[in-house]
Amino acid sequence: MSDSPLARTVAALQPRARTELAELVAFRSVADPEQFPKSECEAAAGWIVEALRADGFQDVALLDTPDGTQSVYGFLPGPEGAPTVLLYAHYDVQPPLDEAAWDSPPFTLTERDGRWYGRGSADCKGGVILHLTALRALREHGGVPVNVKVIVEGSEEQGTGGLERYAEAHPELLTADAIVIGDAGNFRVGLPTATATLRGMTLVRVSVDTLAGNLHSGQFGGAAPDALAALIRVLDSLRAEDGSTTVDGLAADATWQGLQYPEEEFRKDAKVLDGVGLIGDGTIADRLWARPAVTVLGIDCPPVVGATPSVHAGARALISLRVPPGTDAAEATGLLTAHLENAAPWGARVAVEQVGQGQAFRADTDSPAYASMAAALREAYDGQEMQIAGMGGSIPLCNTLASLYPETEILLIGLSEPDAQIHAVNESVSPEELERLSLAEALFLQRYAAERG
Repeated sequence: MSDSPLARTVAALQPRARTELAELVAFRSVADPEQFPKSECEAAAGWIVEALRADGFQDVALLDTPDGTQSVYGFLPGPEGAPTVLLYAHYDVQPPLDEAAWDSPPFTLTERDGRWYGRGSADCKGGVILHLTALRALREHGGVPVNVKVIVEGSEEQGTGGLERYAEAHPELLTADAIVIGDAGNFRVGLPTATATLRGMTLVRVSVDTLAGNLHSGQFGGAAPDALAALIRVLDSLRAEDGSTTVDGLAADATWQGLQYPEEEFRKDAKVLDGVGLIGDGTIADRLWARPAVTVLGIDCPPVVGATPSVHAGARALISLRVPPGTDAAEATGLLTAHLENAAPWGARVAVEQVGQGQAFRADTDSPAYASMAAALREAYDGQEMQIAGMGGSIPLCNTLASLYPETEILLIGLSEPDAQIHAVNESVSPEELERLSLAEALFLQRYAAERG
């Protein structure tokens, strides 16, 4: 990494970054009160409020968003006439899944094998620390050369749209010349990467009912329609024989023209078991970044332990459908709903409820801000050129911001490289990536201010 005075300052700030990331990870800030108390999210938001105030931000505020969560906003004034840059991250996290499966407690930041483990360490509490570190380093080297707005979302992982709706109702709040979304990641550790596309997402809950109540399987099984069996058939209809997503009317044949993802690297990153094949067709990049992908996130049915010999009256599942740029998420939701309803066997009653939705996003990688970011990443990563990749995940706010501010340049960087295992057990962040990207963001802000000055 560069040995410039700014780089040395960023390196010296890393112990503080680790301490603060540990404090932030300790909040069990899953934005679902059915799983964790709402007070955990409120405490995490409060921590960020105090951090921004301590760093000289003005107009720091908790924004009550329409989905019942809170986002944190702050403004740091720069020199007169300087451009404005909005820095984004989110403090809410995915549930830890099976806490017993973690090698260390999920809400205790733990150093192991050169990485820091904990839920949210990479996605995206690490992004909060990245922004703070970059700004602190700049203050020690002549000051922050731009006006800075910070927005830290409280429900990104739930996809409930709180901040999108708030931004639409208060469009003046997040106006900026450039926006840096700190919720993406390098293609792999040490390879500087900007994310050009994000898939959109729709989240639906499907319920299947066939009987007034459960029945004894010995007395009624064989003739009484089993709702769980019906649900299984409905879910199976969403995939072709090779595992490709098949939603009636939804295109699934697009191709990706940018950076490719070798199959052997993907198998390693995804930890696919020996002898188990991959699903779908086309290149790995096609499947991840250019085509729709359905996932059954959960099924409500009796667990094996304690199950009784019953024909089930009802069952339900939570389904995620990722859609590529060029596909409208609302249209995809309608196609998915119709598919689920039409796939029900035996006249089973099907009800589909939309839970969340976000549009896909495509960045303008030819913009001046991308040139500034490319130069910043090149310096922070010892001369390596910035790569352009897609990301299969969704950040619903991106498309909202692009619609509200069509002239604004939007860049996506972050800490969620493959080894981070975001959304899985043993999520972690690379301290080296945190240091390099903090430096890159600081360099970007300097270069962007000079270009726009």
